[in-house]
Amino acid sequence: MIESHLYAVVMAGGQGTRFWPESYSKKPKQYLSLVGDKSLLGETLSRFDEFIPKDKRYIVTVKAQERLADECSKGEIANEGLVFEPSGRNTAPCILLAMAKLLEQGATENDVMAIVPSDHVILNKKGFQETLKRAAGAALKDSKIVTIGINPNFPHTGYGYIHKDDQRLDNVFNVKAFKEKPNKETATEYLKTGEYLWNAGMFVSTIGTLMREFQAHAPEMFEFFSELREGINDFDKTSTTYAKIPAESIDYAIMEKSSEVFVTPADFDWNDLGSWDALESVIEKKEGNVVIGERSSYADNSKGNIVFAPGKFVGLINVNDLIVVSNDKVTLVLPKEDSQKVKEIVSAIKEDKSLEDLV
Repeated sequence: MIESHLYAVVMAGGQGTRFWPESYSKKPKQYLSLVGDKSLLGETLSRFDEFIPKDKRYIVTVKAQERLADECSKGEIANEGLVFEPSGRNTAPCILLAMAKLLEQGATENDVMAIVPSDHVILNKKGFQETLKRAAGAALKDSKIVTIGINPNFPHTGYGYIHKDDQRLDNVFNVKAFKEKPNKETATEYLKTGEYLWNAGMFVSTIGTLMREFQAHAPEMFEFFSELREGINDFDKTSTTYAKIPAESIDYAIMEKSSEVFVTPADFDWNDLGSWDALESVIEKKEGNVVIGERSSYADNSKGNIVFAPGKFVGLINVNDLIVVSNDKVTLVLPKEDSQKVKEIVSAIKEDKSLEDLV
């Protein structure tokens, strides 16, 4: 059974502020409840239910997020399932740290890691599990790293792309190349070919294959792996070792250089919730608006708005296509089309020390 070899590793150390003011440095997006009662991290873990046992699920995050990670994962991960990065150093060191922890916990080099982000929205749990099973089978059979690609439905310029090559197994393809975020014209050409997938940052591989590929393509990182394993239960030792490892993404360190990579298209819906306006595609509208967390609401001649206001009454009159966010400290209002400009507010606040509690 492929499932008996599977471990889940959830990367949850991000500190983005694209959902400010709800998301900020002390409470990043993965700990918000945006599409249901659970946090995004909790939803990610529940996707593995009846597929990967709880004692084979691990979360990698930074020490500063320990309380939040513990609250969102209680009873859903292994006894020592919280793995702490001494500092955020991008995804490649994060994965090295996870491998060291899993081997210390009894995993073998023949076991398979399903490595996923903590803050994506995937509603089709069965499709997600079937895709992971297919990826794990290919990873075991051919000793490859299998990345999961998303079939694009429009020429998005904010994602990297994967150029798939000839088919090797059932719906599993060789990778011709990884492409950086394209401009609109290039992305449009990608879609026309039908050969490109969005890079969702999900990877499935045996531990042994990952070790081999790190050694081959990122020796300046892998040289610290033995030291990392030896000190994995001593946070001070881990911190000393971790600081020596170059801070690089797994894409740059391994995926873009390796010839041992397959891709399989996802059999599930997917949204990385890059900004407030993305909620419109994953939450059912109420009277033409997306309204989350409100005590009650009133809308008159108002459509296309996205409102997040926990515990508050919301009234909308003659307004369209706005984002409205209100909490105990901040009220944010902007046109939906300018959702990416939230980062400009965050940057301005960071320059004012009297407002540092807001970011």
